[in-house]
Amino acid sequence: MKKALMLATVASTIDQFNMDNISILQSMGYNVDVACNFENGSTTSIERVKQFRQELKDMDVNTYHVASSRKISDIKSMRKAYKTIKNLAEENCYDIVHCHTPICGVITRLACRKARKSGTNVIYTAHGFHFYTGAPKVNWMIYYTAERFCAKYTDCLITINQEDYNRAKGFKAKAVEYVPGIGLHTDEIQGVQVDAVEKRESIGVGQEDFFLVSVGELNENKNQRVIINALGKLQNPHIKYILCGIGNQKEALEELAVEKGVADNVIFLGYRNDVKEITSVADVFAFPSYREGLSVALMESMACGLPAVCSKIRGNVDLIQEGKGGFLYNPDDVDGFADGINRMFNDRQLCSDMGNENKQFVRNFDINTVKECMENIYTKYSNK
Repeated sequence: MKKALMLATVASTIDQFNMDNISILQSMGYNVDVACNFENGSTTSIERVKQFRQELKDMDVNTYHVASSRKISDIKSMRKAYKTIKNLAEENCYDIVHCHTPICGVITRLACRKARKSGTNVIYTAHGFHFYTGAPKVNWMIYYTAERFCAKYTDCLITINQEDYNRAKGFKAKAVEYVPGIGLHTDEIQGVQVDAVEKRESIGVGQEDFFLVSVGELNENKNQRVIINALGKLQNPHIKYILCGIGNQKEALEELAVEKGVADNVIFLGYRNDVKEITSVADVFAFPSYREGLSVALMESMACGLPAVCSKIRGNVDLIQEGKGGFLYNPDDVDGFADGINRMFNDRQLCSDMGNENKQFVRNFDINTVKECMENIYTKYSNK
């Protein structure tokens, strides 16, 4: 029986972005193991992580806790993770090891150097390099150097946006592939049935309100503060901003909303299991991140038929066509975001047209397309 190991730094990355890959491998006859941090660091709740681990066991997937950390300064955790992964790889003689996220990607490729000599093929998916056009110099010094060095221990480097793909082709990985994201279940999302009136009322949004939604961790990179600042400029009581997610910036964002006089406009929902339902009854998707790979949340909003106001960055520009599917601005352009939001508030037909454009365009990133790409990659490296 062929064997595969799927790894990420934390459990939520496997849960949110890799279940289709696990299913593909199982359908190809692989026994699949999963290794990640099941105890802390996830962007989902502790309860969800426990539930997820049980779901994996119910799928006959073996799970291994790895004491990894998302903090690049946590050298102690990295050493522990390296030893755990090295032992796993060498004891189980996997045919394929598929790793995700920067820190886990580096540790895994270094830990699998001996295993590769025995026939293990190492695949790394970059969900968005931390070095990118406009990135801080420190990112280039640390992450670019690490990725370039580890490329020589990589049998296949998968990128999910065009900027990363073009840059990775200059690395010394045995192969570099472009895959259009992790695969969107477009039909499933577009088939969501929800009572719009009831759902809006349940989250504190009136039927006459115009509401923006953001989905993602409340952190500095996701940059929700620029939307709150934009609302502060508009001072429109009929525009609401719903944030779905948890994170260390919640208190700071709440304080900013009070400072800008829009505390009644901004609603923090925390972690939600009904994100698709909430998104489907929203008016606009707000996505002002500084860094993305190819955002699932943005693609899901497109499938729901929402226009977007988002940052003009790598990944987002692969998805949103300026003026057709939404408006794109520099991540710090408060005036720009305010203008885009106001234009959409005053022109509902524009919102509708942009939403319809997105519903069609996002089919380029559908799960069936991605599944075919991943099956081809797994097949290629299972035969080596």
